[in-house]
Amino acid sequence: MQLHILNNPKDAALAADAEFLKQSLFNLLHEEASPLVVETVKLLSASDDSGAVIEKVLPQLDERQTHDLTLACGLLAQILNIAEDVHHERRRQVHEDAGHDAAEGSLSDTVRKLRAGKVDGKTLQNQLDVTNVTAVLTAHPTEVQRQSVLSFNRRIRALLPKRERCTNAVALEDLRREIDTILLGLWQTSETRHYKITVNDEINNGVSIFPMSFFEALPKLYRGMERDLQTAYPSIRVPDILKIGGWIGGDRDGNPFVTAETLRHAFKRHADAVFRLYRGELDKLYRELPLSIRRVKVNDDVLKMADASPDNEIARAEEPYRRAIAYIMARVMGKARTIGLGLGSKFGYGEPYSSAQEFLDDLNTLQRSLRDNGSSLMADGRIADIIRTASICGFHMMPLDLRQHAEKHGDVVAELFQYAGLEDYWQLSEEDKQTALLRELQHQRPLSSPFVTYSEHARRELAIFNEARKIKDEFGEDAVTQCIISNCERPSDLLAVALLLKESGLLSVTDGKPHSRMNIVPLFETIEALENACPVMEKMFGLEWYRALLCSRDNIQEIMLGYSDSNKDGGYVASSWCLYQAESGLVELFKKYSVRMRLFHGRGGSVGRGGGPSYQAILAQPAGSVAGQIRITEQGEVITAKYADPSNARRNLETLVAATLETSLLPEQKDPDPVLMQSLSDISFRYYRELITHEDFIDYFLQTSPIREIATLNLGSRPASRKTLARIQDLRAIPWVFSWMQNRLMLPAWYGFGSAVAVLCEQNPANMKLMQEHAKNNPFFQAMLSNMEQVMAKTDITLAEDYAGLSESPEKAAVIFAMIKEEYLKSRKALLDILQTQELLSDNRSLARSLALRIPYLNALNGLQVAMLKRLRQNPEDAHALLMVHLTINGVAQGLRNTG
Repeated sequence: MQLHILNNPKDAALAADAEFLKQSLFNLLHEEASPLVVETVKLLSASDDSGAVIEKVLPQLDERQTHDLTLACGLLAQILNIAEDVHHERRRQVHEDAGHDAAEGSLSDTVRKLRAGKVDGKTLQNQLDVTNVTAVLTAHPTEVQRQSVLSFNRRIRALLPKRERCTNAVALEDLRREIDTILLGLWQTSETRHYKITVNDEINNGVSIFPMSFFEALPKLYRGMERDLQTAYPSIRVPDILKIGGWIGGDRDGNPFVTAETLRHAFKRHADAVFRLYRGELDKLYRELPLSIRRVKVNDDVLKMADASPDNEIARAEEPYRRAIAYIMARVMGKARTIGLGLGSKFGYGEPYSSAQEFLDDLNTLQRSLRDNGSSLMADGRIADIIRTASICGFHMMPLDLRQHAEKHGDVVAELFQYAGLEDYWQLSEEDKQTALLRELQHQRPLSSPFVTYSEHARRELAIFNEARKIKDEFGEDAVTQCIISNCERPSDLLAVALLLKESGLLSVTDGKPHSRMNIVPLFETIEALENACPVMEKMFGLEWYRALLCSRDNIQEIMLGYSDSNKDGGYVASSWCLYQAESGLVELFKKYSVRMRLFHGRGGSVGRGGGPSYQAILAQPAGSVAGQIRITEQGEVITAKYADPSNARRNLETLVAATLETSLLPEQKDPDPVLMQSLSDISFRYYRELITHEDFIDYFLQTSPIREIATLNLGSRPASRKTLARIQDLRAIPWVFSWMQNRLMLPAWYGFGSAVAVLCEQNPANMKLMQEHAKNNPFFQAMLSNMEQVMAKTDITLAEDYAGLSESPEKAAVIFAMIKEEYLKSRKALLDILQTQELLSDNRSLARSLALRIPYLNALNGLQVAMLKRLRQNPEDAHALLMVHLTINGVAQGLRNTG
């Protein structure tokens, strides 16, 4: 590990912050823990071998001391994360204050590139008008920390920057007391949930980030975009190019707890948050606009609103803007009441707005009057932010996607066919399924009957679609627009969903022509499915009926690409190349049929699930695959890291927009050498499959990782596997990757790469030179290697060998571990050779510093985890050992920062 990286003068403030927080923690430990625990933590801070410290001290610790030591190491990881986050913000501010060039990934830097690339205003405006960037929040369970713990962390983060501003000892001591108090609260709060989290809990957690962050970040982001773009292109208008979406409450793939009721609950919670915002912001606007009719002119349409206002106080007789705002607020709250929200209203309840557009029309009327009559500064103030928020969030706050497994859709169709006296659906060939489905989709006649008692599954599925229709009618057409088909493999999977939409009134047929209120989105996620994506979509585009359906959806077809399952299926290199090829093929196919494409990237937080920096990931996409249309999933700890703070949220969302505009407007990048990449992919795939199909591999994985303990950790409402933990294909990608993170192998993100490079260089030594050139000049290859480098820097083969000692079959485990270690050494050497460097992260000082800062406590947590797993393997009923394993899982996840 590059410990020298911590000596950089630029990081002096970080070192001071870290020392300040560590001292507070030591103060706490002196009061709350035994001297032996305090001494051990100090030893860990000074030691280069945390494992040896843990091995020596652990036999001396009783249960309470073991608990305290584990908790202390986890808290150290948390506070060092906070110190780093504050330092990142500090360095950004120093960079800006020094007047340096705009940072890469910022919109101002993108504007500079657009100007240098001779992109004119008309071209830019045309691109903006068709740009759609969406960050989609999912409930996939990778956030290990409870909301209570995260709240404590946010409080420390808000206080820590004050340290530098403390000008005397009294102020510093007051700050110390505040932080000490919060740390005591953290110490005395349970880090793990003793209960199973519900879908409603996940909904509430997802909603909470809007008042916490997005409601402030989004208007500021748009203001910044307008400033940056209009400075260079004065006539540019910025439409609603970026939005936040969600899955929480609508994603029922493998989650039996998502129902029509939870979908309804989600939208009521969404609406409650956004109507509270509107009420509060309109109230502030009301207080800001006491403009007198004796001092300003006011447009007639505002006067009409004022005349209809419920605010008839004599003091308001000369204040038409206030009276008009009261009118708007009463109508907004009237709409809230029709939705069933119990929100009070200072002006009572007016005639409910029938749509968010009506609400926007009245706000725009108000703003126009201010502009027309000498109050432009006010027109560009708070009301502009309310208008932008209402335009993005409407009455639903954020749209939710529906997602379900293709087989589950098929089961409902089969049941409808059965009771309608039609064919045995599951016995039909693929061609016959398509024929039967298209036959039923040619007319409006329903298949379902209110007089038939269908299975519970069919009733639940039909209820979800029916509820989605009602929600669209009530909350707005944009509330639910996506129907995603997990494990989509054939054309009948798309047609089956179309039939369910028809049965629910979300798709109508007139004279054989369909009109859909929903986008039908296939999710291609395994290697085989990705390879088959183009044939499936070509078949769909060849159907006149389906082309008519696309016309009703603005001729846009969305395709979702699954990173996680393809990686689990074929390894990182094969998955990356397979995704790239699928995208390239889809670009050509969509051009052929003149259909607009929007790709939805199902990325996780970890590299093994498609994670890594979003900016580089978007720039690395094949030419033509973005074209202003992109959706990306965000989940678990990534949501917290990127979006829980308003300034962080604004920067991360800005990065998505900047990368999308760059890749859509600037000269197209060259594709990587297809022969080289195909060879790398094929060979790495072979080695990866040789490992995971080894007869002893699954036992090795189950015994030498905390997968079973992760499955019992209350991270989310969804089960860890679809059927069983004992089959890789049934195991969800999140716990699969999470487990390899915990035992410090990170295997899914690099296995097979080293052997592939070695074979290629044996075949032709010039291949190394070719790969080195790609590492410098090709965005796809650069992004792939950069992500791999970050993961390999967190890999610790020595610690991993300790986990291998947990196997019940040492001889078999030794064989598997030998394969893994050999491949690790090959992959690390190959990576260093291609990057032409002597050590990992030599060009990524920020991450190198991050790891060096927390590595003593991270390694200690791994050592504790191995020891506790040994105890648990010997005595599965040992509740204390299980609790300790859960605590170490939390701590390691915090230390690594991107777990799932």
